[in-house]
Amino acid sequence: MFKQVAPLSTIIALRFFGLFIVLPTISIYAISLPGSSTTIVGLVIGGYAITQMVFQIPFGAISDKIGRKTTITIGLLVFAAGSVVSAMANDINMLIAGRFLQGAGAIGAVVTAMISDLVVEHKRTKAMAIMGGMIAGSFALAMILGPLIGASYGIGTLFYITAFLSILSIVLLYTIVPNPPKTVHDYHNKAKLIPLLFDKNLFKMNITNMLQKSFMTFVFMISPIVLIQNYGWNKMDMVYLYLPAMIAGVLAMGPAAMIAEKRGKYKEVLIIGVAFFAVSFGFFGFFSGAEFFITGVVLFFVGFNMHEPIMQSVAVKFSKTYQKGLTLGVFNSFGYFGTFTGGVAGGYLYDSIGLQSLSFVVVILSVLWLVMLISLTNPKKLRTIYIKNSLIDKTNLDRLNYSTMPIQEWYENETENIIVVKFYEDKTDEQYIKKAIML
Repeated sequence: MFKQVAPLSTIIALRFFGLFIVLPTISIYAISLPGSSTTIVGLVIGGYAITQMVFQIPFGAISDKIGRKTTITIGLLVFAAGSVVSAMANDINMLIAGRFLQGAGAIGAVVTAMISDLVVEHKRTKAMAIMGGMIAGSFALAMILGPLIGASYGIGTLFYITAFLSILSIVLLYTIVPNPPKTVHDYHNKAKLIPLLFDKNLFKMNITNMLQKSFMTFVFMISPIVLIQNYGWNKMDMVYLYLPAMIAGVLAMGPAAMIAEKRGKYKEVLIIGVAFFAVSFGFFGFFSGAEFFITGVVLFFVGFNMHEPIMQSVAVKFSKTYQKGLTLGVFNSFGYFGTFTGGVAGGYLYDSIGLQSLSFVVVILSVLWLVMLISLTNPKKLRTIYIKNSLIDKTNLDRLNYSTMPIQEWYENETENIIVVKFYEDKTDEQYIKKAIML
């Protein structure tokens, strides 16, 4: 499995590294440009999320039709172009335009869908954890290198590095990434956006992704501003904030992923992560002093890294195979909408009502978020069975009727010559399904 997942995870990690490496210093750079303000800085940080939000769904849906690799290539080229524009920016408007163009290369959902194509259902959480771990690793490395390179060589260099990594990712895509298996569905043309949006479990995961990304963007935006303007830090000192935060986050990620996967505690891990968010913003709003602010950031990244390895895996579990690209496109669109609101609305509210009042609002939202997650169906109940075609009476496949059989979906994997059936174990059992369709 690692050989299948590692190449694609490397591509997505490189792409995220390119996004992350500018985060520690971009707010200080942007606010120094003429005509800038905290609200405009929020637009610079979160603006790319607008185009990500718009293009995630079309990219995901197109990948279901024309293939994952072609779609990923298009997205990487667009992202590279946006990075070059950002690197060449000499005013705030050009920087915003470059960030918007970066966001138009919306391939996150497509890469995740391709990983789920390559990995069987019962190993998918582990595969997503590997991807999440590599993203978290790129995140930690970017937090260390970003302030050092940005302070020494300028933020333009960071954007050129991002463009180079996008081109490198295209080379890796066609040299080391395997092709996904071919699957066949008798309901292939029934992928619909509106029913997907109102699926109760997917909706809760979409809201979770939106709030998580919103809070994350806000923390990145305010951290250097608060520490430099309020406590006399400089840009090079940011490494002393992000390094302990990243170490704590990475240490929390492994146990969280194992508890979710091995014990089926997906929902519980999500709830604990949200609790960390609430406590971290409590430190931001109700205590003064750099040490309390740093403690809040560390606690935030513990919660954030608990979420990252399992978020997309849980969303995929609630999705049908034939619309994984569309499902993850919607999921990521909600996340990028959160990134935008965390930057722009967060910046505006920070200017308008101050950190203390805004932190109180976030704590209240976190409590409401926890209440919502309590009603999430634990995906542990969703199981998958794989049956060789040679053991199937194909005349009986019509018995897998969703109106009469308590299953989520079934499809044929022609590459591996198997039938795959997904069902909720609290509604039926494996033997009942096998008896209905096997010789």
